Amino acid sequence: MSSVNEKITALLDAMVEPLSNNQNDYSLLLDKIGDSRFVLIGEASHGTHEFYQARAEITQQLITKKGFMAVAIEGDWPDAYQIHRYLQGVGAQSEWQQALSGFVRFPKWMWRNTTVAPFFQWLRAYNDGLLSPDKKIGFYGLDLYSLNASMQAVIDYLAKVDPEAARRARERYSCFDHLGCDPQTYGYLTSEGLKNPCEKEAIAEVIELQHNAFKYVDHDPIAGDEYFYAVQNARLVEDAETYYRSMYEGRISSWNVRDTHMLKTLNTLSDHLEKKFSRPAKIIVWAHNSHVGDARATEMGSKGEVNIGQLVREHHGEMDTYLLGFSTYQGSVTAADDWDKPAKHKLVNPGIVGSYEELFHSVKYKNFLLDLRGNEQLEHYFKFLRLQRAIGVIYRPDTERDSHYFFTHLTYQFDAIIHFDKTTALKPLDSNIEWDLENPL
Repeated sequence: MSSVNEKITALLDAMVEPLSNNQNDYSLLLDKIGDSRFVLIGEASHGTHEFYQARAEITQQLITKKGFMAVAIEGDWPDAYQIHRYLQGVGAQSEWQQALSGFVRFPKWMWRNTTVAPFFQWLRAYNDGLLSPDKKIGFYGLDLYSLNASMQAVIDYLAKVDPEAARRARERYSCFDHLGCDPQTYGYLTSEGLKNPCEKEAIAEVIELQHNAFKYVDHDPIAGDEYFYAVQNARLVEDAETYYRSMYEGRISSWNVRDTHMLKTLNTLSDHLEKKFSRPAKIIVWAHNSHVGDARATEMGSKGEVNIGQLVREHHGEMDTYLLGFSTYQGSVTAADDWDKPAKHKLVNPGIVGSYEELFHSVKYKNFLLDLRGNEQLEHYFKFLRLQRAIGVIYRPDTERDSHYFFTHLTYQFDAIIHFDKTTALKPLDSNIEWDLENPL
């Protein structure tokens, strides 16, 4: 170990707050979060049990001790809305599996797993016990992959409240080949000039829904929630149309469309909750570190990419925003070899030389919380970029450096980070013989 790393390790040994293996009291973290209204909680992979478990426990305490009103996830709006309805009291408490049935698109294990399912059951019971039913905690999706499902949801809503408007929506959305369109094919055809874009039709549907707000809602809270759900689906169609066209303009363009949509959805949700609760909104976001950590502090930002962590800080201010990241040195993870391939139970390589993961492994505590906000000593030692690992739904250990590491300034990227030195894979709810038979450790 170099002398510089030895100094940093000694500093970390004195600064970190150790966590026990069965840690469930995050009161010190809640003190640091203070009065922040937007708490974004990350994950260093989309398939690690400890990240999901800690995130659920922190979220429970934010809800019960600090009055947070909703959880918004890196997931699709229609899929998450099924969980939202369950949490609001639709069906019996025991019907949680039905609430998760909307998550049918790859990667299902992100939300259909044995770690988050108990959280949903806890939140349903918590909501059922509230004295004010109109103040129940909500659950929402921020992502925009659900183009076809969102179009259908708009039509289904209008078919109940305004059949003639439903006919117009069908006509507008038929531009996308009447719901049978593969979104990526749509993006390719429009980028090649082989199909006219459907941008005007998507915008027109949003405008008509907004114009008829008073007619559809009529001061009924339940009708108001259903209307809000439908309008957001229409907004999603508008942004998804842009996203799938931008896919053929390059990664940076499509990434920025996606994370900008997440911010717009979060802001719309904030306005909705402020009206519902009659006080400033307080929302928890669950997403990957690459979305949560401020992009300006990373290699992403130098390439022109933005993310929701950066955008929330810019729009709501640093005092109202708290960004929490996670890391691990080694263990196992649930991930696929490629997109749309089966979930696998994979071994996670030890953190590579020169990475934050390797540095944190040298700290005397194996699991710990590190406060990064306003820490001048850490800012000094972390002023040079250091590698950080990011595992999404795909993990390629054979090309790990190129596939999964990028440079970051940690003290600007997050307000705090939690490190679990050895972690374990999420267990999918869905039967997968290949996953079950694998034992990478």
